[in-house]
Amino acid sequence: MLAPVMNEIKSKYPNVKFEEYDVDNEVDEVMKYGVTSVPTVIIEKNGQLHERFTGLQSKMAYQNSINEVIG
Repeated sequence: MLAPVMNEIKSKYPNVKFEEYDVDNEVDEVMKYGVTSVPTVIIEKNGQLHERFTGLQSKMAYQNSINEVIG
């Protein structure tokens, strides 16, 4: 359910880096980011946490957070 939302957001922000991790196969990343629920979306700027979303959120919530970071 998250993939279509993220694909649309990615197309609107070509200069923003998006990364996806498979929680079953990329345990180091899961531990690094403290992911305990799926989906988890983490917005960072310069390696610093800006916002963490656990569970599916609205497209607007993700876009607002990205806009704050790139503002």
